[in-house]
Amino acid sequence: MAHKRADTINLPGSREELLALHRETRRRRNAAPHGSPEHVAAIDLIGRIEVEIARLERAMDPPLG
Repeated sequence: MAHKRADTINLPGSREELLALHRETRRRRNAAPHGSPEHVAAIDLIGRIEVEIARLERAMDPPLG
């Protein structure tokens, strides 16, 4: 599978879908040769996914203030 730039991939909107994509992307990262374009793209995408999961989780449980 050809790699895509992480910033060009549309992320799913639900936490469950994001977690599934996170698992799949970790699998792709682990299978790619270290430092390869596929490896780097997977690392970038994992970061985007984690930021989106955190955003959704903050919205679910807003801080008291």
